[in-house]
Amino acid sequence: MEIKNVAVVGMGVIGASWAANFLAQGLNVVAYDANQDLAPDVAQLIASYLADLGMEDGARVMADRYRFETDLAAAVTAADFIQENGPERLAIKHDIIKTIESAAATDALIVSSSSGLLVSDMQQNAQHPERIVLGHPFNPPHLIPLVEVIGGKQTSADAIARTMDFYTAIGKKPVHIKKEVKGHVVNRLQAALFKEAFYLIDEGVISVADLDAAIAHGPGLRWAFLGPCMNLHLSGGRGGMEHLLEHLGPAFTEWWADMHDVTLTDALKQKLIDGMDDQLQGIDQKALINKRDAMMRSLIKEKNVQEFDL
Repeated sequence: MEIKNVAVVGMGVIGASWAANFLAQGLNVVAYDANQDLAPDVAQLIASYLADLGMEDGARVMADRYRFETDLAAAVTAADFIQENGPERLAIKHDIIKTIESAAATDALIVSSSSGLLVSDMQQNAQHPERIVLGHPFNPPHLIPLVEVIGGKQTSADAIARTMDFYTAIGKKPVHIKKEVKGHVVNRLQAALFKEAFYLIDEGVISVADLDAAIAHGPGLRWAFLGPCMNLHLSGGRGGMEHLLEHLGPAFTEWWADMHDVTLTDALKQKLIDGMDDQLQGIDQKALINKRDAMMRSLIKEKNVQEFDL
């Protein structure tokens, strides 16, 4: 089934970003939020994201292919694909899915952006649990290609395949995570880095600013092109991963053993807040975000031109 009509449920920052992404790919979008007062702000946000994507005719696109709904059933009636972005509370997810299933076509995919809930838990009491999938983006979705795709215990292989195909067709980089885990994969990897980073800051080993610089001007540059495993392999020279693990494997084991648990105490929170305040002195945060996003667009474009993607 060709996907032409998308419903975006929940119009916070993530929902608006998804809506812009779908519109930019030529799809018809119905945006749902129960709060009618949000409609002008959501429209403005989507327009700004379309401008980020280089669309000069964003206003015309929205006039032709976008509408805002406060009735969830009406929003999903004609949808082929439903991107759900509701609050991270299971009871609310169940209520949303129940309403969607009462109105949507039985073959419409229901895909959640949830950053931590398990699909199997969201499927409980669903009429058609086989078409419920997780499609977790990396913020902001209209710019960053990554989407984690995960099925629950009752999700069909066909629903996963259709979700993967759809995201690929609109220019995303979906990765299929084959087993449900809390926080999925990318958030767990980030949490592991944050755990050690916060420990080092708490111990006075490094400042917040220097830690940011160490990642941004070191491994972050390589990670922007290739993942950690491929970078390890390339670091091994002719011997690749095998040589690297023989050479540094014992050191890795020693470093892991030296790592400690960290508790996010009030004192540590204050260190992190103060460190960030120091970094931001004299910096316009909005301008910083705009500069970051412009550099991301440039990097993604260059990666596509160079076909530098594995």
